[in-house]
Amino acid sequence: MLAQLFATRTAPETALVLVPLASVTALALAFIGQYGFDLHPCVLCIYQRWPFVIVAGLCLLAVSPGMRAGRAARLILLLCAAVLAANAAIAVYHVGVEQHWWAGTEACVGKTGAAQTLADLKAQIMAAPVTRCDDIAFSLFGVSMAGYNVLFSFGLALYAGLIGHRAKGI
Repeated sequence: MLAQLFATRTAPETALVLVPLASVTALALAFIGQYGFDLHPCVLCIYQRWPFVIVAGLCLLAVSPGMRAGRAARLILLLCAAVLAANAAIAVYHVGVEQHWWAGTEACVGKTGAAQTLADLKAQIMAAPVTRCDDIAFSLFGVSMAGYNVLFSFGLALYAGLIGHRAKGI
């Protein structure tokens, strides 16, 4: 019975449902945090949402009637794994900015130049991001949302990649 349950969870057709479901769940949690708990996202948080949208779209494409071939499912799962691995890399970068291991980009932390005039200073302040990437808006057990995204995206990439790799015999 356990082997049958494991076989069901590792079928490419199941993965093509579970991977976008997990992606949409991650997006829903991000929007609940943003609109329900007033946790405004920084630019890196926004960047980390796009791969989940891409993965959900790819899997939706894979389960469309014209794409029922196993080879297409395999390729789409492997592509999803690559997109999710890229998302994990963005999240690692974000964690590094939050922990001050390295500096964020200008879009993350604002322009760090010296203003020559009062007008320049005002323009610099007005151009600064509303939410800085190096400020941790929320953490649970000492891990920020970007830290959890590293784990989640990497785990989901590993799952999609393993299922896509095992599906080569289809």
